[in-house]
Amino acid sequence: MIFLRNVQAADLEQLIVIENEGFSVEEAATREAFVDRITLISDTFIVAEKEGGILGYINGPIIDQPYITDDLFEEIKENPKSGGYQSILGLAVSKNARQQGIAKTLMEKMESLVEEHDRKGITLTCKQELVPFYEKLGFVSHGLSESQHGGASWFNLVKFREDKN
Repeated sequence: MIFLRNVQAADLEQLIVIENEGFSVEEAATREAFVDRITLISDTFIVAEKEGGILGYINGPIIDQPYITDDLFEEIKENPKSGGYQSILGLAVSKNARQQGIAKTLMEKMESLVEEHDRKGITLTCKQELVPFYEKLGFVSHGLSESQHGGASWFNLVKFREDKN
């Protein structure tokens, strides 16, 4: 059974291993960035856990605009209680736990938090080969991002919240 929960400080070492399995050295979040995220945005930092081991995680701060900017990888602030856009700075699954729907489950949890806190939507950047994965989850590609993070080309993907009125 897989459990989803908010991140804890004790998760740091496992998170760093998974981050480095999923991202190049240039792209991977630093230890300091993880400490900041655990401290400041634990409300939007969710881990998938099974039998005490972390299988994957998703995290990102709430931002004012619908696109991620590179400065977010350097400095984040605590999340407002409501409004804004949920950004996804990191979504990674352990190489031993891939192809089990964990990334989709983590994204669905983040979507439930977007509803719960009346956010405008979810935004992320991804490499071209991952665009179809996110499109299957209802995201729309807004084309090439201005992001130069890790020296890679990134695409803006946004999923606006359904208007319930």
